[in-house]
Amino acid sequence: MKFVPSKTNFDFFGRRHIGYAVTIFFVLASIFSLATKGLNFGLDFTGGMLIEAASSQPVELDKVRGALREKGLDDAVVQHFGSSSEVLVRMPPREGVKQAELSGQVLAAIKGVDAGVEMRRVEFVGPAVGQELVEAGALAIAFVLLGILVYVGLRFEFKLAFGAIQAMAHDVLVVLGFLSFFQVEFDLAVLAAVLAVMGYSINDTIVVFDRIRENFLKMRKASPIDVMNLSINDTLSRTTMTSLTTLFTVVVLFYMGGDAVHGFAYAMIIGILSGTYSSIFVAAALALAMGLKRSDLMKPEKAEAEADQSP
Repeated sequence: MKFVPSKTNFDFFGRRHIGYAVTIFFVLASIFSLATKGLNFGLDFTGGMLIEAASSQPVELDKVRGALREKGLDDAVVQHFGSSSEVLVRMPPREGVKQAELSGQVLAAIKGVDAGVEMRRVEFVGPAVGQELVEAGALAIAFVLLGILVYVGLRFEFKLAFGAIQAMAHDVLVVLGFLSFFQVEFDLAVLAAVLAVMGYSINDTIVVFDRIRENFLKMRKASPIDVMNLSINDTLSRTTMTSLTTLFTVVVLFYMGGDAVHGFAYAMIIGILSGTYSSIFVAAALALAMGLKRSDLMKPEKAEAEADQSP
């Protein structure tokens, strides 16, 4: 016997004012955090040195930080990498200090804590390269936004297109706000996650909007709120399953993938949750607030013919 899931009938837009309040809160909180704390740019964007060392036994990070402070390297960021016996040290650029000399000071400080520590790799990114990556990242986001804007503008009526673009902007802003508030390191992997969130957000919104447009043309006597509620409920199972399966993957990456993908997975988790929410309470709600109606989704000549036939 084939299992047929029961049809949901949630009144999403009857409670849309709660959604408005939640949306405004997260948008303002994100803007405030970005304005006051900013993003914690990683070595890819700021330039500097990365040193990876490993030992045969667990290394205590507090002792390593203390040893680095004694050598005047108190601005170093120290963390485990992969396991508790591997240490990753990030240093901002220093004027007048050679790369080999700085890496030697760091290694000597770590060896003072654990004599068995060995250097694995040393990477250096110059300030000019970091600045180029910042500009390239900003251009990447701008081009993606422009491409999506053109696509959505051609596919949907203005009110739906405006809601879709605002929902995507909402998701990116919320992700950046969380990254800023918790000072998650913003590197190239996190930038890739932000771009992925933009694509995920617009894809989820388009699925919902396709059903809204279809139902508006079929349900001639229904009110816009009823049509949009039905459309959201029609796509709810698809949205839920897609979000949960994708979320499960990135949660596993977050806990099991190690430090290299930690920031990427964190940004994706926030983006998936925000994207699912914004498809209903930002994209569709904005279109409804702008007065979306059936005639907006019809071809001009067909809309005029129906208007002439109406009493």
